[in-house]
Amino acid sequence: MKETTEATGSGLDFTLTSDQQMLHNLAREFTRNEIIPRADHYDRTGEWPRDIFHTAREVGLVNINIPEAYGGIGASVLEECIVAEAMAYGCSGIQTALMLNQLGALPLIHIGSEEQKARYLPQLVEDGKIIAYCMTEPDAGSDVAGIKSTATRQGDHYMLSGGKTWITDGPVADFFTVFAKTDPAAGHKGMSCFLVERSMPGVSTSKPLEKMGQHAAQTCQVFFEEVAVPVENRIGREGDGFLIAMQVFDRSRPPVAAAATGVAQRALDEAVRYAGERAAFGRPIREYQGVGFLLADMKIRVEAARGLAWKAAWLIDRGQRNTMEAAVAKAFCADAAMQNAIDAVQVFGGNGYSREYPVEKLMRDAKIYQIYEGTTQIQKMIILRELYRA
Repeated sequence: MKETTEATGSGLDFTLTSDQQMLHNLAREFTRNEIIPRADHYDRTGEWPRDIFHTAREVGLVNINIPEAYGGIGASVLEECIVAEAMAYGCSGIQTALMLNQLGALPLIHIGSEEQKARYLPQLVEDGKIIAYCMTEPDAGSDVAGIKSTATRQGDHYMLSGGKTWITDGPVADFFTVFAKTDPAAGHKGMSCFLVERSMPGVSTSKPLEKMGQHAAQTCQVFFEEVAVPVENRIGREGDGFLIAMQVFDRSRPPVAAAATGVAQRALDEAVRYAGERAAFGRPIREYQGVGFLLADMKIRVEAARGLAWKAAWLIDRGQRNTMEAAVAKAFCADAAMQNAIDAVQVFGGNGYSREYPVEKLMRDAKIYQIYEGTTQIQKMIILRELYRA
């Protein structure tokens, strides 16, 4: 894909290039034809959408951030946002399942050696392999530096031990990007990053964890019991793990914010349609200010959310620091998705509480955006820190 910096010049431009518009159209058409018709099935069964994943891979909507040299299209973060919003509009659970490879591969793409990239990235693109990102632990969620998994150097390998939880795509993953302490006494400076293969002895996973929403995006616990990981599978230098994780967040949070925007947009569209069709006391309910103002506020949130997500993506694509903007986007877009889903249920009234209507699912799916990739409260802590950084 064309670099966003070339497309937008020196200023922020909301006009998509022809390539970006084609990608947007492709993602929207795929969502309309492949995701929306089957979203209810995967929500009810909790199955991982393997057939949709491979169809998306065949048309170029999976692994899009992988460089062209390794089989991907080298999409910018802004282009990831475009696809994420379009797919999450149809089902944020399916979108999450399909696009998590892009998160798991980030350390490899930006920090990995040429040998590591050449070995693993083509397997994701050409063979349809799955890679999961393993950071969260039972006692360490938002506190990244608090992880307890350890990797002890023994000659030409590390002995990896520990457990991870809420690992999205973990039940179906072939590879895991794992963060562990190589020097527990050094705090956050003692963390390192590794590429671990499921086939390595000592790697196991639990059954999928039951969740409120995003059922298609299966999560599980991942266990590492004295797993011998070759030194050449360490990503970056020993002790670079915390820095790698922070760099990943700056690139991963804008697409997550964009996906939340997709949920907010879907909630708005469903509410607008219903309020135009549903009548009360002889008038469409959209004509009542109590409902009309809800719709107007929902529209305001969508427009603001999209702009914040795109700005955070645009900055990192230009090589500029976006930590503040990524946190702002993640916090606002997550809240926008949740509030729009709540308001859509309110517009639908009793029908909104029924599984026969789409907004009930939107409300269940939206909540997680305020929790994963750093809770809304953590984003506000980051924002506060950045305000005083200068």
